[in-house]
Amino acid sequence: MSVEAVVLIPALLLVVGLLLVLARVAIADQHVGVAAGAGARAASLERTPAAGERAARAAVVKALGDRGVACRHTSVTLDTSGLTRALGERARVSVEVGCSVDLSDVSLPFMPGTVAVSATRTSPVDPLRGG
Repeated sequence: MSVEAVVLIPALLLVVGLLLVLARVAIADQHVGVAAGAGARAASLERTPAAGERAARAAVVKALGDRGVACRHTSVTLDTSGLTRALGERARVSVEVGCSVDLSDVSLPFMPGTVAVSATRTSPVDPLRGG
């Protein structure tokens, strides 16, 4: 009985640890996607590219903070050129959010301390909204 336990318990602990790491990465990936969507939506509601960038960055920070995502490093890349389009033209803005997810509290010995996840989302700009 004890030989089986010596073999099975470490293997079981490794499987549980791997599941924790995979769950952390999957949840962080979902939250980063939500943050990118919130940033794109916030930017699309603004009238100028500068205001769109400010609104997008604030929305991304708030969305990640509200969801408790622990990023060692966060990057936000924006394309707000759609906000300069002429009245009546269709356009969109896009936001890409990158996050280095900290795995140090659940990581296994052979796993890295961080994993990079990213997401890009777009949002349409109202074609009848003037600048």
